[in-house]
Amino acid sequence: MASETAPWATEVPTAVLVLADGTVITGRGLGATGTAVAEVCFNTALTGYQEVLTDPSYASQIVTFTFPHIGNIGTNDEDIEDLNPAARFGAVGAVFKADVTNPSSYRAAGHLDQWLKRRGIVAMSGVDTRALTALIREKGMPNAVIAHAPDGKFDIENLKAQARAWSGLVGLDLAREVTSGQSSSWTETPWVWNEGYGERAEETMHVVAIDYGVKRNILRLLAGLGAKVTVVPAKTSAEDILAMKPDGIFLSNGPGDPAATGEYSVPVIKDLLKTELPVFGICLGHQMLALALGGKTEKMHQGHHGANHPVKDHTTGKVEIVSMNHGFAVDAKSLPQGVEETHVSLFDGTNCGIALTGRPVFSVQHHPEASPGPQDSHYLFRRFANLIRERQGEPAFAER
Repeated sequence: MASETAPWATEVPTAVLVLADGTVITGRGLGATGTAVAEVCFNTALTGYQEVLTDPSYASQIVTFTFPHIGNIGTNDEDIEDLNPAARFGAVGAVFKADVTNPSSYRAAGHLDQWLKRRGIVAMSGVDTRALTALIREKGMPNAVIAHAPDGKFDIENLKAQARAWSGLVGLDLAREVTSGQSSSWTETPWVWNEGYGERAEETMHVVAIDYGVKRNILRLLAGLGAKVTVVPAKTSAEDILAMKPDGIFLSNGPGDPAATGEYSVPVIKDLLKTELPVFGICLGHQMLALALGGKTEKMHQGHHGANHPVKDHTTGKVEIVSMNHGFAVDAKSLPQGVEETHVSLFDGTNCGIALTGRPVFSVQHHPEASPGPQDSHYLFRRFANLIRERQGEPAFAER
């Protein structure tokens, strides 16, 4: 990773990644100049770097891309996942193997370097990302500082001190930083090849989505099933949510420690569970539903970040390849009686889904909306919609 020879025998590094244990990794800087303190993870997706970097679940994280060629299809205004791009929620840093080339795609509207600058993401290339990934797998996700200075001048000892001083993600409530500032409606439907995004034509149900850092494609899939989607801030009370007369409740993905966010979200979820309304949670929403039902969450060693994770759905007996992005997980052993484990990771056996026995309440750890990633789990949105339609006396959608 850090090398005294190639590629720096004849040039000065313009970026460094300094880990809390003192490891210094050099590279070529791109994107925003300055520094960012965060946790370093690795993502194994082969596509979708723009969606990855704009996913609010990556707040306070530096993403190491294991795929070597990042940036070759450029950037555009469509492949954004955070709800409010002006606020620029998502990853604070990025690490690449190869230098970013000029874009080659009919959808490209700009170069990745310029896009990173506009979003304030500090990035570097020329890094042995295989070695960095191996380090994370062996030692866990480290706290670190990524720095970019065009003149190549860095105070390494100060950067080491910053990395050591950062408290990390445990106990950190990041949902309050990435959530919506006010309630809003969502009408955009999924992207169609050569047509772009559409608009919801009719309203057949009303879903209130609690925004802990929601991704756009989640909302698109709900709207695509005919849902009137109302997005509300993370701290919205159960009383205010129920006053909107929803047909179903959605608990969104998001960043940070679920136990910290759960201090204010779990009481709300418990109140919502007192109704007979269908509830569906994804990622952080899954973890907080588990907390509301009496389970516990725990910090993972290296987390799950990528678009090629195998998960088994015990309700169908099928294996799906899914997108994942989480550094905390539900402790399956802590789930109380009446809460069923519905999905499990085939990589490490960690919990990936739960359901409340006899109730229209379920959640999954992975990201069935993908973006990026496979669409194997899209059926979960239809499963949620069918729970609502059953209460309405309407015919069910085919899950597959």
